Amino acid sequence: MSGKVVVVMPAYNAEKTLKRTVDDIPKGSVDSILLVDDCSKDQTVAIARQLGLRVIQHEKNLGYGGNQKTCYREALAAGADVIVMIHPDYQYDARLVPYLTGIIKDGICDVVLGNRIRTRQEALSGGMPFYKYLSNRFLTVIENLAMGQNLGEWHSGMRAYSRKVLETIPWDKNSDDFVFDCEFLVQAAAMGFRLGDIPVPARYFEEASSINFQRSVRYGLESVKTILRYHLHRLKIWPCPLFVPQ
Repeated sequence: MSGKVVVVMPAYNAEKTLKRTVDDIPKGSVDSILLVDDCSKDQTVAIARQLGLRVIQHEKNLGYGGNQKTCYREALAAGADVIVMIHPDYQYDARLVPYLTGIIKDGICDVVLGNRIRTRQEALSGGMPFYKYLSNRFLTVIENLAMGQNLGEWHSGMRAYSRKVLETIPWDKNSDDFVFDCEFLVQAAAMGFRLGDIPVPARYFEEASSINFQRSVRYGLESVKTILRYHLHRLKIWPCPLFVPQ
């Protein structure tokens, strides 16, 4: 596969980290970068425009999942063949973009994630809170077993998709909150797409976005609920529109 690569950045208050994230994307590796701002209260939009990015501003805050919906809708409309989602908070190493897109272009995978948990020591030394490490590992084991996958991490904010994935999965029906990411991967696995990952360093620091403990617990419970909903759908006990291809 060859074609147009579009990077999308769902942004909220990313003024301190946006430029560093963009600067790390290797020159010539992408065709365009789209930043969707979810009503930031800082200078994220102004900085994005200074950097020459295409910018879309929400008139009201739609949430993390709602932001991604705009990202993907606009990327498809722009003719993207490969779409890379990166959080603009510098938590993920954007130098890896060509590796993510290469795996998709070569037809090896349809979805590729950046895996921050190559080893426990590396994840924790990178600043990942211990409770996040434990919950991430616990949920990933459950999700792999439930969906027949072997991903190192299900909860990464660095992802690449082929156009076909976004044209097949009914992601517009997903949550507007953080569980959007888990729903998307369950959908991708359920619909037979090939999922893979590559190692990416963990970067946790003050300016990097991160949900608090209470929201983390809620996210974990909603992730397990998504898996249960899929299996009830598969067994034809409780049909769910999330798992019906577009």
